[in-house]
Amino acid sequence: MAKRKRLSPAMLTGDTPVAAPEVKSSRPPIAEIAHDAVTVGALQELSDKIGSARAEGRWIEALPLDSIIADHLVRDRIAADADDMTALIDSLRANGQQTAIEVVPLDDGKYGLISGWRRLTALRELAQAGGVGTVHAIIRHPEDLAGAYLSMVEENEIRAGLSFYERARIVVRAVGEGVFPNDKKALQSLFASVPRAKRSKIRSFMRIVRDLDAALRFPAAMSERAGLALVKGLEADPKLAAQVTQGLADAQPQDAAAEQAVILRLMATQKSSAPKPQVIELGQGLECRYLAGGGLALAGDALKDRDFRDRLLAALKGLDRV
Repeated sequence: MAKRKRLSPAMLTGDTPVAAPEVKSSRPPIAEIAHDAVTVGALQELSDKIGSARAEGRWIEALPLDSIIADHLVRDRIAADADDMTALIDSLRANGQQTAIEVVPLDDGKYGLISGWRRLTALRELAQAGGVGTVHAIIRHPEDLAGAYLSMVEENEIRAGLSFYERARIVVRAVGEGVFPNDKKALQSLFASVPRAKRSKIRSFMRIVRDLDAALRFPAAMSERAGLALVKGLEADPKLAAQVTQGLADAQPQDAAAEQAVILRLMATQKSSAPKPQVIELGQGLECRYLAGGGLALAGDALKDRDFRDRLLAALKGLDRV
């Protein structure tokens, strides 16, 4: 069977080829305008939503690791446990970063770290071993530096318990940086959701921070009981801070247990060498004792008489300060 030939439009010899007629859109001009308007409006709406999410801290961005300033704030966490850090690195290597860090924008394309110090540290270690050089971050816009400190403390309170020393240290540092006017305001602002009894213990540990922060090597490992005992010793003897500082410098303890042993030894020496309270008999079954810290203690059978106690207190309140 003979092959069929495809027929083309008839063209006489010498004729100029004629272009195919233009196919016009069947959509009316008003429809074209409406379509463009809808597209522009959708893009604008998307842009507004992204901008709003960024401003409200709901937008996660990939930022270069070297653009994050880790010590923008004085950190509340002193050090990371080696085993915990190893586990975190293994998790990030296997699963990637699941939780974003929080940062605040600075100048020159830099960002100050608010929370996520452990994740940032782990990601930087991975990057040195050939990992990715970015970190998922939420950009916050705290109204002031106090808000940034509060965000950091709240994040660590929720995710990982801090020691009493670390809590006290961030309060002392925040006050020292002028973020808060005094200890009371810093405690109430940074630990507003913490029970009053716990805030009281944080306040006690602040004495250790101010007296011994430069001397201690493993302060985060200090237990609540050991810390409160040390606070009591520091309050009773102003010389104890210098003795502990010198003792630790001489001993150079290599772990928390050795450091605590040095402190306990010095505290025991302090107790054994403390002078016995001087007792003065006042008569009428009443005696006065001078305490090592500079206070006075009244004791005796006379104090069992309620009327006598009331008259004594009234007399003491009426005395002018010498």
